[in-house]
Amino acid sequence: MTISKHVVSGGVAAAAVVIAGLALYGSGSRVGNLAEVDPCPASAETARRVAPLARGEVAAFQVSASPRPVPLLRFAGPDGAVIDLMDFRGRTVLLNLWATWCAPCKAEMPALDRLQAEFGGDRFEVAAINIETRNLDRPPAWLKAAGIVNLKAYRDPDGRVLPVLQQETGSPGLPTTLLIDGQGCQIGVMKGPADWASEDGRRLIGAALGPGS
Repeated sequence: MTISKHVVSGGVAAAAVVIAGLALYGSGSRVGNLAEVDPCPASAETARRVAPLARGEVAAFQVSASPRPVPLLRFAGPDGAVIDLMDFRGRTVLLNLWATWCAPCKAEMPALDRLQAEFGGDRFEVAAINIETRNLDRPPAWLKAAGIVNLKAYRDPDGRVLPVLQQETGSPGLPTTLLIDGQGCQIGVMKGPADWASEDGRRLIGAALGPGS
């Protein structure tokens, strides 16, 4: 049987296109540029530094085996203006979801406040986002009454952040706390409360910030 050179060359070209497509987009269920298969390569080193320090008061902290970008989250800043995680670019963020009807949330808030007092600045911030959608005067009143003075009053009155992070982390309730590096990649998650201002918590945050912290 004679095979046309045009058919052969066409088949080779088609195969090349398929191979190029696989190289560019990957063959798995996660579609996207190959660069996105490991979109947080530098974050893996941070996760390795942090992993041995998930112990004691922060033993329940789950370090990401393969850090990946946190979904884009939009919420209200202290002045009511809409901001998102890109506004924290370059800073390590401990993003905490809380509510005044959540007793464990309120119990850990003083520790988060102390952590912000010690580490907060141009390299780190505790971003505690209140997720209540009604009685919006209640969270700031509670913060004031509890003597929380170092945390900014971030809030999500539209209720958009909680379902996104529940799906992202698999955390069913509050508080939920994500550690996010300066590239916007998730280093790990705490599902439930922790004493973040304890020696264990401070060591973990120091490791996330890296040498010189």
